[in-house]
Amino acid sequence: MPSQSTQTLLLSPAELDYLHTSLSQTPPLRPDGRQATQFRPLIAETSLLPSTNGSARICWSEGEECIVGVKCEVERTLSSSSASLRGSGEDDLPRGDAGWVSLSIEIPGRRDDDALPVFLGSMLTEALVQGGFLPRRLVINRLWHWRIWIDILLLSAPLSYPLPLLSLTTHLALLDTRLPRLISMDEEDPLFDDDWDAAVRLYSTISLTGATTQTQNPEPRPPITLLVTVINNKILFDPSKEELAVADAVVAVSLAITESSQTSGDKAYSLLGIRTIDSPARLTQHGVLDTDNPAITANEANTKRNNPNAKANAAKSTQSKHEGVWTPPVGGMSRSIMGRIVALCISGGATGEGVAAEVFEGLEGFATHN
Repeated sequence: MPSQSTQTLLLSPAELDYLHTSLSQTPPLRPDGRQATQFRPLIAETSLLPSTNGSARICWSEGEECIVGVKCEVERTLSSSSASLRGSGEDDLPRGDAGWVSLSIEIPGRRDDDALPVFLGSMLTEALVQGGFLPRRLVINRLWHWRIWIDILLLSAPLSYPLPLLSLTTHLALLDTRLPRLISMDEEDPLFDDDWDAAVRLYSTISLTGATTQTQNPEPRPPITLLVTVINNKILFDPSKEELAVADAVVAVSLAITESSQTSGDKAYSLLGIRTIDSPARLTQHGVLDTDNPAITANEANTKRNNPNAKANAAKSTQSKHEGVWTPPVGGMSRSIMGRIVALCISGGATGEGVAAEVFEGLEGFATHN
């Protein structure tokens, strides 16, 4: 995966080692005082762009800000692909197509074909169309469908990896998206109600602990993608730029609510995908041992060279990590750590409710009160 091509955080090896040591404690001592699964404070609003079907804005406490606009347009379904779009059930209902969803990301100071916006756009699109949840909602009838454009604009240069900010803003924008009410029947050419107040939401307004307000059998909510870091086997959610600078591993986890959870009233969350991201800590500068430091005086150097223990330690300096000396991480993470990350996201492990439930309920609570 592409490396974290965000603004470089200039920290000395001593500062990097101090951060890594603090975050390796039990519990981890995060620079901003948050708990391991706690997210940064944010400001959010919806319906701020009048010319769109749906829009949202989220601003992190650090100043990073993102705006997402959603536009929908009626498009004719090609007859050559009609057969491939049909489902396998008794009603032979269309199931949609991933090509009906277009997503673009604009980041200040970067070209559209740079590695960062291309990779972020690919990951967000993959989560949205996974399982056909969103494409199925775009079907009007066998001859017509909605084409949806999702335009994401990052208003400020990314200080940390912007993936969770873009994902949460897109989630709110899709919850805010409304479509004109269809008044035509069956396979007729679509005819819509001109009254915008009668428009229906792309995703029905629903409380995860209550009943729906528009549809009797709602489909899953828009997915979310969370960023997780691993530092000395400690798992941290929503890492800041300082934490990313010393991360042993970084993973992006895409999650969704399963369809059965909405109909049965039980909360059930599914894993759509998980990807590793190159940690920026791999590009940091090594710390230097005193035995290898040319700034040491000649007398001290001679004393260390004549000491057999010092020679043995110097021989191992390139093979092991020394306490108090920063060494950039190498390698990946174990399967057990990956399993713990998934468990914390979905079920919460020994802590009870998972992180996904908290994030979905928080976003849903905001959407239902706006």
